Amino acid sequence: MAENLTANVHDVVIIGSGPAGYTAAIYASRAALNPVLFTSSVEAGGELMNTTDVENFPGFPDGIMGPELMGHFEAQARRFGTDVQYEDVVDLDLNAEPKRITLANGDIHQARAVILSTGSKYRELGLDGESALTGKGVSWCATCDGFFFRDQPLAVVGGGDSAMEEALFLTKFASKVYVIHRRDELRASQIMADRALANEKIEFIWNSQVVAINGETKVESVDLKNLVSQEVNTLDVNGVFIAVGSDPRTELVKDQLDIDETDGTIVVQEPSTATKVPGVFAAGDVVDGKYRQAITAAGMGAKAAIDVEDYLV
Repeated sequence: MAENLTANVHDVVIIGSGPAGYTAAIYASRAALNPVLFTSSVEAGGELMNTTDVENFPGFPDGIMGPELMGHFEAQARRFGTDVQYEDVVDLDLNAEPKRITLANGDIHQARAVILSTGSKYRELGLDGESALTGKGVSWCATCDGFFFRDQPLAVVGGGDSAMEEALFLTKFASKVYVIHRRDELRASQIMADRALANEKIEFIWNSQVVAINGETKVESVDLKNLVSQEVNTLDVNGVFIAVGSDPRTELVKDQLDIDETDGTIVVQEPSTATKVPGVFAAGDVVDGKYRQAITAAGMGAKAAIDVEDYLV
């Protein structure tokens, strides 16, 4: 069976969008490397597409909505000539020369260099009812689904900035928002914690873990285990919004690159973005297990493009 092999060998292919991918594309385009960027057909723009107000990205003193910010990133990349394609990469051969990138539509692209900016995916709780009720009350995106729960009680699971942001956004719609956290204090930044703690619609349930999500056709309640007393109680809610962190998206490369055993990120040769495979670079949350900020991802994207330029000289 003939391969759907594209005619040209690209200088650089960028896999994944978000701040890292688009910034890499901006820099690579300006360096006349004619980058091709595969955004993913369903997750283009990364996690910021599911974010409301972004208040800490420089240059926007009044804040900016996540999707709007990513729209600016993409427009700037396109302005300088990036070929942005809303396609899914399903297979990579990073050891081939040139590198081989296979898309879901069967097309195979080749590149002298590859930048991986695949980001991270939302972490699941691993409960039986979680998968069955996804889209039926279980969600990882308040901005996507909050509107459907007007005047209903909701639960947010987590204690970081993402959880506080979800909870605060949901107060626009919910009758009550319960924040369920395993500890007795928040991991969130002080400003986000203070906002959530001061909101009258938010009630915190400390030292507790969700052990079951209940409902036949939609979420009806959750079972909570108190980690101090070991007691299990049922809390009636119509929606569960999970914000317990994320895991790097390394499925495509975990057998070809070194993966950090602690946080699951791709190992790079710091301070560069080079991986152990010549011509393969990585940037953003797929590399960063500590900071996970839009601004640090963008910075790494710039580094990756500069590293590629140096590599191709």
